[in-house]
Amino acid sequence: MRLNTGLGGTAGLLAAALVLAACGSDDDGGSAGGDPSQNAEATEVTLTITDNAIAGGKNSEGAAWITDYVIPEFTAMQEANGVDVTVEFEENGVDDEDYKTKIALDLQSGGGGDIISIDGIWTGEFAEAGYIAPLTDIAGDAVEDWDGWEQIPEAVQQAMTFDDEAYGIPVGTDGRVIYFNKELFAQAGLPEDWQPTSWDEILEAARALKQLDGVTPLQINAGVPMGEATTMQGFLPLLAGTGEQIWADDTWTGATEGVTEVLDFYAQVYGEEQLGDPLLQQEAQGRDTSFQLFASGQLGMLIEGDYLWRSVINPDGGIAPMANRDEVVGWAKIPAREPGAGLNGQDFVSMSGGTGRVINPNTEFPQQAWELMMFMNSPEAFEAQIEIAGARITPRDDVNAEALAGDPLMEFIASEVLPITAYRPALAIYPQVSVALQEATAAVASGTSAEDAAAGYQSELEGIVGDDGSIAD
Repeated sequence: MRLNTGLGGTAGLLAAALVLAACGSDDDGGSAGGDPSQNAEATEVTLTITDNAIAGGKNSEGAAWITDYVIPEFTAMQEANGVDVTVEFEENGVDDEDYKTKIALDLQSGGGGDIISIDGIWTGEFAEAGYIAPLTDIAGDAVEDWDGWEQIPEAVQQAMTFDDEAYGIPVGTDGRVIYFNKELFAQAGLPEDWQPTSWDEILEAARALKQLDGVTPLQINAGVPMGEATTMQGFLPLLAGTGEQIWADDTWTGATEGVTEVLDFYAQVYGEEQLGDPLLQQEAQGRDTSFQLFASGQLGMLIEGDYLWRSVINPDGGIAPMANRDEVVGWAKIPAREPGAGLNGQDFVSMSGGTGRVINPNTEFPQQAWELMMFMNSPEAFEAQIEIAGARITPRDDVNAEALAGDPLMEFIASEVLPITAYRPALAIYPQVSVALQEATAAVASGTSAEDAAAGYQSELEGIVGDDGSIAD
């Protein structure tokens, strides 16, 4: 059944609003965008970029890119056009939630930088609170005329979209795939170019791997200790493979057929056949342990994002370096439950996260702020960022095609996965729903039936979003 609620993240936003009010905020904030032509002809302009990046600390490479490339290059470009621009960089190096609180307070009070970096998952919450506005409301028709949109797949644009309107431009994204050990596959009689087309084929491969001594066939994150990794690397990609999303048409998905099917898949992995290790899902550092197992050739398959490839098993500086990574590690798209059963009738699915930038609705220079946004999201700017910070999947197809050409996994995700990916709902209440999903997977991994775990999740969901009687079968 689907639990209907028109409230979305209202409860969380109301709580946030009360906190802000207690901090002494005034009534001037929460602008929904002003006059796009304001100060359009100004020849002396000051703009501020706010980011959770700081030299020598958190996201230091991003800070260096802004300081060493964006500011001098944009200033020079504007000077050539007869505009004296001063670009200031407001650095931060704090926990993400502390950063979120800071920029929310800034925006609510009518202040804050002109260009602000945010996590895509905050977009809906900030939009519903009136802290940010659609780009077209701020900068007008120039937004729709930007040729950069043609290079950003529609699926990726969703990271900064709310109610079908673009509130910002995504600046980075990722994608989930199934990683597998080709040497273990060969020992189990499985093909090196393995690409499953259904959940059954994943389970069949896991059963073959189970015959190998000292090998855990499959890791699909479950339980609360793994946190959002359970939801993003496990539950939500599988749910997309049933054709369902956790939030669609202004409803939260409750104990639907798809949710039950996902939990049944977990039951098959962690039940009697023991195709995965249920105890690992209960460990505080279980995800890190799974990385170590994969790097040491003791784990056959796991679902992860490109983070695993570039930051975990990277032979050059990874936290669990795998010297033979490039020869041994294979990857495959995540299949739908069966061909054609995924979202939009897809055969394969994925989930992505990402960050983006918004324009402050309170900016005094909306046109110049938009010009800075376009500059920061130009091919040249992304190429400069990659030179400083290393290869990353950018939102732009043209940049990815060139910059990732030497990295087969990154290129695969950019070209094959991003066009079919999906994103979490950008609503304040989502983190609570995510925990309820994690608890449901933990229950199944501990022996609870899929049906009972789904019913438990339904009850938790009703407690989170409220039950006004509008629950549809």
